[in-house]
Amino acid sequence: MGFSSRSGSALAASEALAIEPRATTPASAPPRHVAIIMDGNGRWAHAHGLPRGEGHRRGVEALRRTVRFAGRRGIRYLTLFSFSSENWSRPDEEIEGLFNLVRIFVRSDLEELDRNDVLIRVIGERDGLPADIKALIEEAESKTRGNRGMQLVVAFNYGARDEIVRAARRLAERVAAGEIPPSAIGHDAFELSLDTVGIPDPDLILRTSGEQRISNFLLWQAAYAEFISLPVLWPDFGDVEFEAALAEFASRERRYGGVVAV
Repeated sequence: MGFSSRSGSALAASEALAIEPRATTPASAPPRHVAIIMDGNGRWAHAHGLPRGEGHRRGVEALRRTVRFAGRRGIRYLTLFSFSSENWSRPDEEIEGLFNLVRIFVRSDLEELDRNDVLIRVIGERDGLPADIKALIEEAESKTRGNRGMQLVVAFNYGARDEIVRAARRLAERVAAGEIPPSAIGHDAFELSLDTVGIPDPDLILRTSGEQRISNFLLWQAAYAEFISLPVLWPDFGDVEFEAALAEFASRERRYGGVVAV
């Protein structure tokens, strides 16, 4: 895959929610944490007269491009929404195909990610996953645990509402066990019970396919994230589109609920 220090193409954006790339100077400081809702594999396959499985396979190629680009641009945390807890409603054949892509990705890319000092972390509910998928997740996390480069966070069998419920349950159990009083439950304690403990909130959330909804992704963590919807389907997402989104992010004024002095 290759993670160099060279910056990507210099591109900007024409609109906040539907970006058309154009040449400009890239922002000097990228967002620390970018999260991406990878959407459009099925629609891409349909548009090309191909089975949905081919769309997912091409989506893995886009994932590789994205991780390479993020490494070059100095992004410290990259979170990818790869399998939603709602995806279980899809046909069994498609679900198994998605699991096969996980198997292929780990086997073909883990060594290179490790060589490039990428730390892999998987968030989401692991109960109910096939045993070999859980083993692959554990292998990827264990092998890269000591790495200090970019953190690649994979949201797999993940749903934000489920994450929040599980966090609340953990805190309730601690209260019931007498470990903490109810008054100890605040924002900090709650965040320490989330799947993303230790990971900074995303600065930028991207969604491909032109859809403009968050789809149960990082609901707590996205409180002050900038959101950009890209009209490109995920298999066609590449360096040009990513650079354009970064340029759009750099043009935004982030106030975190406050006001800017004039």
